[in-house]
Amino acid sequence: MQLRGRFTGVDLDQLVDWRVVRTWLYLGMFWLMVTPSIGVALSGLFNYPDYLGTTLGLTFGRLRPVHVNGVIFGAFSTLFIGECYYLVPRLCGVRVPWSQWAVPLAWVWSIALLAGLISLPFGTNHGLEAGELPLFAEIPMFIVVAAATAQFLMTVAQRLEPQLYVALWYLIAAFIWTTMNLVLGSFILPYTISGINSAAFHGLYIHYIVGLWITPAGYVLIYYFLPVSVRNPLYAHKLSLVGFWSLALFYPFVGIHHYLYSPIADWAETLAIVTSMLLIIPVWTVLVNFFGTVHGRWDGFGKNLPAKFLIMGSLMYLAGCFQGSVEALRSIQQPTHFSDFVISHSHLTVFGTFVVWAMGGLVYVWPRVCGRELWSFALGNWAFWLITVGISTMGLVLTAAGLQQGFEWMNGTEWVDTVVRMRPYWLVRTLSGISMDTGMSLLVINLMMTALTRPTEAREVAPAPGVAPVPAGGSAQ
Repeated sequence: MQLRGRFTGVDLDQLVDWRVVRTWLYLGMFWLMVTPSIGVALSGLFNYPDYLGTTLGLTFGRLRPVHVNGVIFGAFSTLFIGECYYLVPRLCGVRVPWSQWAVPLAWVWSIALLAGLISLPFGTNHGLEAGELPLFAEIPMFIVVAAATAQFLMTVAQRLEPQLYVALWYLIAAFIWTTMNLVLGSFILPYTISGINSAAFHGLYIHYIVGLWITPAGYVLIYYFLPVSVRNPLYAHKLSLVGFWSLALFYPFVGIHHYLYSPIADWAETLAIVTSMLLIIPVWTVLVNFFGTVHGRWDGFGKNLPAKFLIMGSLMYLAGCFQGSVEALRSIQQPTHFSDFVISHSHLTVFGTFVVWAMGGLVYVWPRVCGRELWSFALGNWAFWLITVGISTMGLVLTAAGLQQGFEWMNGTEWVDTVVRMRPYWLVRTLSGISMDTGMSLLVINLMMTALTRPTEAREVAPAPGVAPVPAGGSAQ
Protein backbone atom coordinates (compact mmCIF):
# COMPACT_ATOMS: atom_id res chain seq x y z
CA MET A 1 0.00 0.00 0.00
CA GLN A 2 1.44 3.34 -1.07
CA LEU A 3 1.66 6.42 1.14
CA ARG A 4 -0.63 9.14 -0.16
CA GLY A 5 -1.19 12.88 0.05
CA ARG A 6 1.61 14.89 1.59
CA PHE A 7 3.09 11.64 2.94
CA THR A 8 3.94 10.52 -0.62
CA GLY A 9 7.63 9.67 -0.85
CA VAL A 10 8.20 10.01 2.91
CA ASP A 11 10.20 7.20 4.52
CA LEU A 12 8.56 6.97 7.93
CA ASP A 13 11.35 4.82 9.34
CA GLN A 14 13.83 7.60 8.63
CA LEU A 15 11.78 9.99 10.79
CA VAL A 16 12.11 7.86 13.93
CA ASP A 17 15.11 8.37 16.20
CA TRP A 18 15.69 4.70 16.94
CA ARG A 19 18.31 5.42 19.62
CA VAL A 20 15.72 7.37 21.61
CA VAL A 21 13.03 4.69 21.27
CA ARG A 22 15.52 1.97 22.21
CA THR A 23 16.65 3.79 25.36
CA TRP A 24 13.13 4.45 26.66
CA LEU A 25 12.01 0.90 25.93
CA TYR A 26 15.08 -0.68 27.55
CA LEU A 27 14.36 1.30 30.71
CA GLY A 28 10.66 0.46 30.44
CA MET A 29 11.50 -3.25 30.32
CA PHE A 30 13.63 -2.83 33.45
CA TRP A 31 10.66 -1.33 35.31
CA LEU A 32 8.37 -4.00 33.87
CA MET A 33 10.58 -6.67 35.43
CA VAL A 34 11.05 -4.99 38.82
CA THR A 35 7.97 -3.11 40.01
CA PRO A 36 5.22 -5.72 39.44
CA SER A 37 7.49 -8.22 41.23
CA ILE A 38 7.43 -6.00 44.31
CA GLY A 39 3.65 -6.37 44.26
CA VAL A 40 3.95 -10.18 44.26
CA ALA A 41 6.37 -10.00 47.20
CA LEU A 42 3.91 -7.76 49.04
CA SER A 43 0.97 -10.06 48.43
CA GLY A 44 2.83 -12.85 50.23
CA LEU A 45 2.67 -10.79 53.42
CA PHE A 46 -1.09 -11.40 53.66
CA ASN A 47 -0.52 -15.12 54.23
CA TYR A 48 2.97 -14.99 55.77
CA PRO A 49 3.23 -11.64 57.60
CA ASP A 50 6.85 -12.01 58.76
CA TYR A 51 8.47 -13.73 55.80
CA LEU A 52 10.29 -10.53 54.78
CA GLY A 53 11.43 -9.98 58.35
CA THR A 54 10.34 -7.37 60.85
CA THR A 55 12.35 -4.41 59.56
CA LEU A 56 10.10 -1.36 59.29
CA GLY A 57 11.23 -0.60 55.75
CA LEU A 58 10.05 -4.01 54.54
CA THR A 59 6.52 -3.72 55.91
CA PHE A 60 3.45 -3.52 53.68
CA GLY A 61 2.83 0.17 54.36
CA ARG A 62 6.36 1.15 53.32
CA LEU A 63 6.60 -1.07 50.22
CA ARG A 64 3.11 -0.67 48.74
CA PRO A 65 3.80 2.87 47.37
CA VAL A 66 6.99 1.49 45.79
CA HIS A 67 4.84 -0.97 43.84
CA VAL A 68 2.09 1.53 42.94
CA ASN A 69 4.36 4.38 41.83
CA GLY A 70 6.74 1.96 40.14
CA VAL A 71 4.02 0.39 38.00
CA ILE A 72 2.37 3.72 37.09
CA PHE A 73 5.43 5.89 36.47
CA GLY A 74 7.94 3.14 35.74
CA ALA A 75 6.47 0.16 33.90
CA PHE A 76 3.60 1.93 32.14
CA SER A 77 4.74 5.53 31.67
CA THR A 78 8.28 4.71 30.52
CA LEU A 79 7.05 2.26 27.89
CA PHE A 80 4.32 4.70 26.82
CA ILE A 81 6.69 7.64 26.33
CA GLY A 82 9.15 5.44 24.44
CA GLU A 83 6.40 4.23 22.13
CA CYS A 84 5.29 7.84 21.59
CA TYR A 85 8.75 8.66 20.22
CA TYR A 86 8.03 5.92 17.66
CA LEU A 87 4.46 6.70 16.66
CA VAL A 88 4.34 10.52 16.79
CA PRO A 89 6.76 11.17 13.89
CA ARG A 90 5.07 8.45 11.86
CA LEU A 91 1.64 10.02 12.33
CA CYS A 92 2.88 13.56 11.74
CA GLY A 93 5.36 12.89 8.90
CA VAL A 94 8.08 14.99 10.56
CA ARG A 95 10.85 14.31 13.05
CA VAL A 96 10.45 15.02 16.75
CA PRO A 97 12.40 18.26 17.38
CA TRP A 98 15.19 18.58 19.93
CA SER A 99 15.78 14.83 19.76
CA GLN A 100 19.10 15.32 21.55
CA TRP A 101 17.04 15.85 24.70
CA ALA A 102 15.22 12.56 24.57
CA VAL A 103 17.89 10.11 25.72
CA PRO A 104 18.99 12.29 28.68
CA LEU A 105 15.31 12.75 29.54
CA ALA A 106 14.87 8.97 29.69
CA TRP A 107 17.76 8.63 32.12
CA VAL A 108 16.67 11.60 34.25
CA TRP A 109 13.17 10.10 34.45
CA SER A 110 14.34 6.66 35.54
CA ILE A 111 17.09 7.83 37.91
CA ALA A 112 14.73 10.29 39.62
CA LEU A 113 12.05 7.61 39.92
CA LEU A 114 14.56 5.09 41.25
CA ALA A 115 15.81 7.56 43.86
CA GLY A 116 12.24 8.35 44.90
CA LEU A 117 11.27 4.69 45.18
CA ILE A 118 14.36 3.87 47.25
CA SER A 119 13.45 6.70 49.64
CA LEU A 120 9.93 5.40 50.30
CA PRO A 121 10.90 2.44 52.54
CA PHE A 122 12.82 4.92 54.69
CA GLY A 123 9.61 6.81 55.48
CA THR A 124 9.74 9.63 52.92
CA ASN A 125 6.08 9.78 51.98
CA HIS A 126 3.51 12.53 51.36
CA GLY A 127 0.69 10.15 52.20
CA LEU A 128 -1.05 10.70 48.86
CA GLU A 129 -1.57 7.63 46.67
CA ALA A 130 0.45 8.03 43.45
CA GLY A 131 1.80 11.20 45.03
CA GLU A 132 4.09 9.78 47.71
CA LEU A 133 7.40 10.61 46.05
CA PRO A 134 9.67 13.29 47.59
CA LEU A 135 10.35 16.61 45.88
CA PHE A 136 13.85 15.59 44.76
CA ALA A 137 12.17 12.97 42.57
CA GLU A 138 9.03 14.90 41.63
CA ILE A 139 10.80 18.00 40.30
CA PRO A 140 12.96 16.23 37.67
CA MET A 141 10.06 13.97 36.69
CA PHE A 142 7.85 17.03 36.17
CA ILE A 143 10.58 18.61 34.02
CA VAL A 144 10.75 15.44 31.88
CA VAL A 145 6.99 15.41 31.32
CA ALA A 146 6.96 19.12 30.48
CA ALA A 147 9.89 18.72 28.05
CA ALA A 148 8.32 15.70 26.32
CA THR A 149 5.06 17.66 26.10
CA ALA A 150 6.86 20.50 24.34
CA GLN A 151 8.55 18.07 21.93
CA PHE A 152 5.35 16.29 20.95
CA LEU A 153 3.27 19.46 20.68
CA MET A 154 5.88 20.98 18.38
CA THR A 155 5.89 17.81 16.26
CA VAL A 156 2.11 17.91 15.97
CA ALA A 157 2.22 21.61 15.07
CA GLN A 158 4.59 20.85 12.16
CA ARG A 159 2.63 17.80 10.85
CA LEU A 160 2.20 17.29 7.12
CA GLU A 161 -1.57 16.76 7.14
CA PRO A 162 -3.95 19.21 8.87
CA GLN A 163 -6.32 16.52 10.16
CA LEU A 164 -5.33 14.89 13.44
CA TYR A 165 -5.56 11.13 13.81
CA VAL A 166 -7.39 10.25 17.04
CA ALA A 167 -4.25 8.90 18.75
CA LEU A 168 -2.80 12.40 18.53
CA TRP A 169 -5.93 13.90 20.10
CA TYR A 170 -5.44 11.67 23.12
CA LEU A 171 -1.68 12.22 23.20
CA ILE A 172 -2.00 16.02 23.27
CA ALA A 173 -4.62 15.81 26.01
CA ALA A 174 -2.70 13.29 28.12
CA PHE A 175 0.51 15.33 28.21
CA ILE A 176 -1.16 18.71 28.77
CA TRP A 177 -3.53 17.42 31.46
CA THR A 178 -0.73 15.60 33.27
CA THR A 179 1.68 18.51 33.22
CA MET A 180 -0.99 20.56 35.01
CA ASN A 181 -2.00 17.70 37.32
CA LEU A 182 1.59 17.15 38.51
CA VAL A 183 1.65 20.78 39.63
CA LEU A 184 -1.40 20.02 41.80
CA GLY A 185 -0.18 16.71 43.20
CA SER A 186 3.52 17.53 43.60
CA PHE A 187 3.69 21.19 44.57
CA ILE A 188 0.28 22.33 45.85
CA LEU A 189 -1.70 19.53 47.47
CA PRO A 190 0.94 18.18 49.93
CA TYR A 191 1.81 21.63 51.29
CA THR A 192 -1.16 24.00 51.07
CA ILE A 193 -4.37 21.94 51.38
CA SER A 194 -5.37 20.11 54.57
CA GLY A 195 -8.25 18.32 56.23
CA ILE A 196 -11.27 17.14 54.29
CA ASN A 197 -10.28 19.42 51.40
CA SER A 198 -7.03 17.47 51.09
CA ALA A 199 -9.00 14.22 50.80
CA ALA A 200 -11.30 15.71 48.16
CA PHE A 201 -8.46 17.12 46.07
CA HIS A 202 -6.47 13.92 46.44
CA GLY A 203 -9.47 12.02 45.07
CA LEU A 204 -9.30 14.32 42.07
CA TYR A 205 -5.51 14.06 41.71
CA ILE A 206 -5.32 10.25 41.76
CA HIS A 207 -8.16 10.00 39.26
CA TYR A 208 -6.48 12.56 37.03
CA ILE A 209 -3.43 10.26 37.08
CA VAL A 210 -5.62 7.29 36.15
CA GLY A 211 -8.20 8.99 33.94
CA LEU A 212 -6.29 11.89 32.40
CA TRP A 213 -2.86 10.26 32.07
CA ILE A 214 -3.02 6.47 32.06
CA THR A 215 -6.37 6.23 30.23
CA PRO A 216 -5.74 8.62 27.30
CA ALA A 217 -2.16 7.34 27.10
CA GLY A 218 -3.50 3.81 26.77
CA TYR A 219 -5.91 4.99 24.09
CA VAL A 220 -2.96 6.48 22.19
CA LEU A 221 -1.32 3.07 22.13
CA ILE A 222 -4.28 0.94 21.12
CA TYR A 223 -5.67 3.45 18.59
CA TYR A 224 -2.28 3.37 16.88
CA PHE A 225 -1.08 -0.19 17.31
CA LEU A 226 -4.34 -2.11 16.84
CA PRO A 227 -5.08 -0.87 13.29
CA VAL A 228 -1.48 -1.28 12.15
CA SER A 229 -1.06 -4.72 13.74
CA VAL A 230 -4.24 -6.16 12.17
CA ARG A 231 -3.74 -4.07 8.98
CA ASN A 232 -7.27 -2.73 9.02
CA PRO A 233 -8.40 0.91 9.05
CA LEU A 234 -9.92 2.32 12.24
CA TYR A 235 -13.58 1.32 12.43
CA ALA A 236 -15.04 4.81 13.11
CA HIS A 237 -13.13 8.06 13.51
CA LYS A 238 -16.24 9.97 14.62
CA LEU A 239 -16.96 7.37 17.28
CA SER A 240 -13.44 7.82 18.61
CA LEU A 241 -14.08 11.54 19.04
CA VAL A 242 -17.27 10.82 20.99
CA GLY A 243 -15.07 8.77 23.31
CA PHE A 244 -12.51 11.56 23.55
CA TRP A 245 -14.90 14.36 24.46
CA SER A 246 -16.95 12.24 26.85
CA LEU A 247 -13.74 11.26 28.66
CA ALA A 248 -12.68 14.92 28.82
CA LEU A 249 -16.08 16.06 30.11
CA PHE A 250 -16.89 13.33 32.63
CA TYR A 251 -13.62 12.02 34.10
CA PRO A 252 -12.50 15.23 35.86
CA PHE A 253 -15.35 14.92 38.39
CA VAL A 254 -15.28 11.23 39.35
CA GLY A 255 -12.51 11.30 41.99
CA ILE A 256 -14.76 11.98 44.97
CA HIS A 257 -16.69 8.73 44.45
CA HIS A 258 -14.20 7.12 46.85
CA TYR A 259 -15.40 9.44 49.61
CA LEU A 260 -19.12 8.70 49.74
CA TYR A 261 -20.63 8.91 53.26
CA SER A 262 -17.87 11.38 54.16
CA PRO A 263 -18.04 15.04 55.32
CA ILE A 264 -17.49 16.14 51.70
CA ALA A 265 -20.54 18.01 50.38
CA ASP A 266 -23.36 15.77 49.15
CA TRP A 267 -23.60 17.64 45.84
CA ALA A 268 -19.94 16.84 45.10
CA GLU A 269 -20.49 13.17 45.96
CA THR A 270 -23.61 13.00 43.79
CA LEU A 271 -21.80 14.68 40.88
CA ALA A 272 -19.04 12.07 41.18
CA ILE A 273 -21.62 9.26 41.09
CA VAL A 274 -23.39 10.67 38.03
CA THR A 275 -20.17 11.24 36.06
CA SER A 276 -18.87 7.80 37.06
CA MET A 277 -21.94 6.24 35.46
CA LEU A 278 -21.57 8.48 32.39
CA LEU A 279 -18.08 7.05 31.87
CA ILE A 280 -19.88 4.09 30.34
CA ILE A 281 -20.08 6.28 27.19
CA PRO A 282 -16.31 6.54 26.46
CA VAL A 283 -15.77 2.93 27.55
CA TRP A 284 -18.38 1.53 25.18
CA THR A 285 -17.45 3.80 22.27
CA VAL A 286 -13.77 2.86 22.36
CA LEU A 287 -14.53 -0.84 22.80
CA VAL A 288 -16.94 -0.83 19.84
CA ASN A 289 -14.20 0.90 17.84
CA PHE A 290 -11.55 -1.63 18.85
CA PHE A 291 -13.59 -4.73 18.04
CA GLY A 292 -14.93 -3.13 14.86
CA THR A 293 -11.35 -2.51 13.75
CA VAL A 294 -10.51 -6.20 14.08
CA HIS A 295 -13.59 -7.24 12.08
CA GLY A 296 -12.59 -9.51 9.19
CA ARG A 297 -9.11 -10.16 10.63
CA TRP A 298 -9.90 -12.75 13.27
CA ASP A 299 -8.61 -15.55 11.03
CA GLY A 300 -5.01 -14.41 11.53
CA PHE A 301 -5.46 -13.38 15.15
CA GLY A 302 -3.77 -16.42 16.71
CA LYS A 303 -0.41 -15.54 15.14
CA ASN A 304 -0.69 -11.80 15.77
CA LEU A 305 0.96 -11.33 19.15
CA PRO A 306 0.60 -7.52 19.47
CA ALA A 307 -3.10 -7.70 18.58
CA LYS A 308 -3.65 -10.45 21.15
CA PHE A 309 -2.24 -8.25 23.91
CA LEU A 310 -4.32 -5.29 22.75
CA ILE A 311 -7.61 -7.20 22.54
CA MET A 312 -7.01 -9.02 25.83
CA GLY A 313 -6.42 -5.63 27.45
CA SER A 314 -9.70 -4.42 25.95
CA LEU A 315 -11.59 -7.30 27.59
CA MET A 316 -9.97 -6.45 30.92
CA TYR A 317 -10.97 -2.83 30.34
CA LEU A 318 -14.60 -3.84 29.89
CA ALA A 319 -14.61 -5.81 33.15
CA GLY A 320 -12.59 -3.29 35.15
CA CYS A 321 -14.59 -0.25 34.05
CA PHE A 322 -17.87 -2.00 34.79
CA GLN A 323 -16.58 -2.51 38.32
CA GLY A 324 -15.42 1.10 38.55
CA SER A 325 -18.76 2.55 37.52
CA VAL A 326 -21.01 0.36 39.65
CA GLU A 327 -18.89 0.68 42.79
CA ALA A 328 -19.51 4.43 42.64
CA LEU A 329 -23.19 3.80 43.45
CA ARG A 330 -23.93 4.25 47.14
CA SER A 331 -25.75 0.91 47.44
CA ILE A 332 -22.87 -0.98 45.79
CA GLN A 333 -20.15 0.91 47.63
CA GLN A 334 -21.44 -0.21 51.02
CA PRO A 335 -20.29 -3.83 50.60
CA THR A 336 -17.30 -3.08 48.34
CA HIS A 337 -15.52 -0.05 49.87
CA PHE A 338 -12.27 -0.89 51.71
CA SER A 339 -12.51 -4.46 50.40
CA ASP A 340 -10.52 -6.47 47.85
CA PHE A 341 -13.20 -5.64 45.27
CA VAL A 342 -11.49 -2.25 44.80
CA ILE A 343 -8.11 -3.95 44.47
CA SER A 344 -9.55 -6.19 41.75
CA HIS A 345 -10.76 -3.11 39.89
CA SER A 346 -7.40 -1.35 40.07
CA HIS A 347 -5.45 -4.40 38.87
CA LEU A 348 -7.83 -5.14 35.99
CA THR A 349 -7.57 -1.58 34.73
CA VAL A 350 -4.05 -0.33 35.48
CA PHE A 351 -2.25 -3.60 34.81
CA GLY A 352 -4.74 -5.76 32.93
CA THR A 353 -5.58 -2.97 30.50
CA PHE A 354 -2.98 -0.26 30.26
CA VAL A 355 0.25 -2.08 31.10
CA VAL A 356 -0.92 -4.91 28.82
CA TRP A 357 -1.58 -2.38 26.02
CA ALA A 358 1.92 -0.98 26.58
CA MET A 359 3.30 -4.51 26.28
CA GLY A 360 1.35 -4.96 23.05
CA GLY A 361 2.97 -1.82 21.67
CA LEU A 362 6.35 -3.04 22.92
CA VAL A 363 6.01 -6.37 21.10
CA TYR A 364 5.11 -4.47 17.93
CA VAL A 365 7.87 -1.83 18.11
CA TRP A 366 10.84 -3.78 19.48
CA PRO A 367 11.42 -6.02 16.42
CA ARG A 368 11.37 -2.87 14.30
CA VAL A 369 13.84 -1.18 16.64
CA CYS A 370 16.15 -4.18 16.19
CA GLY A 371 15.38 -4.58 12.46
CA ARG A 372 14.55 -8.27 12.77
CA GLU A 373 11.81 -10.78 13.60
CA LEU A 374 10.71 -11.53 17.13
CA TRP A 375 13.10 -14.21 18.44
CA SER A 376 10.41 -16.75 19.41
CA PHE A 377 6.69 -16.53 18.77
CA ALA A 378 6.14 -19.60 20.98
CA LEU A 379 7.89 -17.93 23.92
CA GLY A 380 5.88 -14.77 23.30
CA ASN A 381 2.68 -16.81 23.26
CA TRP A 382 3.60 -18.45 26.57
CA ALA A 383 4.19 -14.98 28.01
CA PHE A 384 0.81 -13.83 26.74
CA TRP A 385 -1.12 -16.74 28.26
CA LEU A 386 0.70 -16.65 31.60
CA ILE A 387 -0.11 -12.95 31.90
CA THR A 388 -3.70 -13.48 30.73
CA VAL A 389 -4.42 -16.39 33.08
CA GLY A 390 -2.72 -14.56 35.95
CA ILE A 391 -4.60 -11.26 35.68
CA SER A 392 -7.93 -13.00 34.96
CA THR A 393 -7.55 -15.23 38.03
CA MET A 394 -6.51 -12.29 40.20
CA GLY A 395 -9.49 -10.23 39.07
CA LEU A 396 -12.00 -13.01 39.72
CA VAL A 397 -10.52 -14.05 43.08
CA LEU A 398 -10.25 -10.51 44.46
CA THR A 399 -13.77 -9.68 43.30
CA ALA A 400 -15.17 -12.72 45.10
CA ALA A 401 -13.06 -12.01 48.18
CA GLY A 402 -14.15 -8.38 48.28
CA LEU A 403 -17.84 -9.19 48.07
CA GLN A 404 -17.52 -11.80 50.82
CA GLN A 405 -15.60 -9.36 53.01
CA GLY A 406 -18.08 -6.56 52.50
CA PHE A 407 -21.24 -8.56 53.21
CA GLU A 408 -19.65 -10.16 56.29
CA TRP A 409 -18.76 -6.70 57.65
CA MET A 410 -22.31 -5.52 57.00
CA ASN A 411 -23.63 -8.54 58.90
CA GLY A 412 -21.50 -7.67 61.94
CA THR A 413 -18.86 -10.42 61.60
CA GLU A 414 -15.72 -9.72 63.60
CA TRP A 415 -13.03 -8.24 61.36
CA VAL A 416 -10.39 -10.74 62.47
CA ASP A 417 -12.69 -13.63 61.55
CA THR A 418 -13.11 -12.25 58.04
CA VAL A 419 -9.32 -12.01 57.68
CA VAL A 420 -8.94 -15.72 58.44
CA ARG A 421 -11.46 -16.60 55.73
CA MET A 422 -9.61 -14.46 53.18
CA ARG A 423 -6.36 -16.43 53.37
CA PRO A 424 -7.19 -18.93 50.57
CA TYR A 425 -8.17 -16.05 48.28
CA TRP A 426 -4.93 -14.23 49.07
CA LEU A 427 -2.85 -17.33 48.38
CA VAL A 428 -4.43 -17.65 44.91
CA ARG A 429 -3.78 -13.92 44.41
CA THR A 430 -0.08 -14.48 45.08
CA LEU A 431 0.06 -17.46 42.73
CA SER A 432 -1.68 -15.49 39.98
CA GLY A 433 0.83 -12.67 40.50
CA ILE A 434 3.67 -15.18 40.10
CA SER A 435 2.07 -16.29 36.82
CA MET A 436 1.96 -12.67 35.60
CA ASP A 437 5.56 -12.04 36.66
CA THR A 438 6.72 -15.22 34.94
CA GLY A 439 4.97 -14.14 31.75
CA MET A 440 6.57 -10.70 31.83
CA SER A 441 9.99 -12.25 32.47
CA LEU A 442 9.58 -14.53 29.45
CA LEU A 443 8.49 -11.55 27.36
CA VAL A 444 11.55 -9.50 28.31
CA ILE A 445 13.86 -12.50 27.72
CA ASN A 446 12.28 -12.91 24.29
CA LEU A 447 12.84 -9.25 23.46
CA MET A 448 16.42 -9.35 24.71
CA MET A 449 17.12 -12.39 22.53
CA THR A 450 15.54 -10.50 19.63
CA ALA A 451 18.07 -7.72 20.18
CA LEU A 452 20.97 -10.20 20.33
CA THR A 453 20.19 -12.23 17.20
CA ARG A 454 21.67 -11.49 13.79
CA PRO A 455 19.90 -8.55 12.08
CA THR A 456 18.08 -8.80 8.78
CA GLU A 457 19.73 -7.51 5.62
CA ALA A 458 18.05 -4.11 5.54
CA ARG A 459 15.02 -2.23 6.78
CA GLU A 460 12.27 -1.86 4.17
CA VAL A 461 10.16 1.20 3.51
CA ALA A 462 6.89 1.12 5.47
CA PRO A 463 3.90 0.12 3.31
CA ALA A 464 1.35 2.43 4.97
CA PRO A 465 1.27 5.34 7.43
CA GLY A 466 2.42 3.91 10.72
CA VAL A 467 2.82 0.34 9.43
CA ALA A 468 6.30 -1.09 9.81
CA PRO A 469 7.38 -3.98 7.56
CA VAL A 470 8.56 -6.58 10.07
CA PRO A 471 5.70 -8.70 11.46
CA ALA A 472 6.10 -8.94 15.22
CA GLY A 473 5.52 -12.48 16.34
CA GLY A 474 3.81 -13.56 13.14
CA SER A 475 1.95 -12.05 10.25
CA ALA A 476 -1.58 -10.76 10.48
CA GLN A 477 -2.35 -11.94 6.95
